Amino acid sequence: MDHEPSVAVCVPVYNDPEGVRTTVESLRPQTDDRGAPLCVVDNASTDETPDVIRRYASEGSVTHLREDRIQSSYAARNAAVRNTESEVLAFVDADMTVPEGWLESALATFRSADADYMGCTVELTLPETPSLVARYDHHTGFPVEQYVERQGFAPTCCLFVRREVFEDVGLFDHRLISGGDKEFGNRVHDAGYEMHFASDVTMFHPVRDSLPALVRKDFRVGRGLCQLQRYHPERYGTPGVPPRPTGVKSPDRSLPLEDRLAFGALAKAMVGVRGLGYGREYLAARRDSGEGSRSGPPELDSR
Repeated sequence: MDHEPSVAVCVPVYNDPEGVRTTVESLRPQTDDRGAPLCVVDNASTDETPDVIRRYASEGSVTHLREDRIQSSYAARNAAVRNTESEVLAFVDADMTVPEGWLESALATFRSADADYMGCTVELTLPETPSLVARYDHHTGFPVEQYVERQGFAPTCCLFVRREVFEDVGLFDHRLISGGDKEFGNRVHDAGYEMHFASDVTMFHPVRDSLPALVRKDFRVGRGLCQLQRYHPERYGTPGVPPRPTGVKSPDRSLPLEDRLAFGALAKAMVGVRGLGYGREYLAARRDSGEGSRSGPPELDSR
């Protein structure tokens, strides 16, 4: 890439007014400075989230997009890709923040690495008085470097992708409730595009601070593991026996014994929750006619 690329920053959101407010306030000084579109995609929220987005849109701070037809964060991201013309798409989750100079630094790294696809460093932030669950979530971390280098994908909360990649391999698979970042990244990897991990570009993501939030996430991940097999058996195997989920690790032995025991118990419990999510999706797939499995990820020019 021998010129400064145009960029659009894409933020999907569903029922999270405070999260989207935090993220827009963090991003818009940098997008405004560059004249870059900041596209916030409301995925059919049922609370005051659309009102928050409309207020920013009335100020000219954001482009307000909607994805009401398909309830899926990946469908919301696809809507952003379809409704922008920028050469590079940057994806950030609602509730995340970025430091001053983040966008400039990320684009400089993207350009110098001649990357087509890039994941950034994500640091998990703790509340002032963290709960056991918050400390556990913080300890498990966000190993983006491992994902990029060993598994061929980056999470969509910290992702930069050239538009021509979408034009070639297609958009995110909106049928997946989880794992769409992995499936898309694996397609990009298999197509031979240059993937890069930006160790010097940092973003911040709050930890999950309650057991119900952690359970919801792991249950969703379990469902996504089965959906990956259901919709993409050629890459992930056929449904029946769940693969060992990634992102699960033993507690660091440098931790106090009390934390090691508690974190180890939580880790085992969350593997069980993922198994329950997998089982639910497996049973749902057996009842389904198979209609959804016959269509693949949408093309960029799809509407």
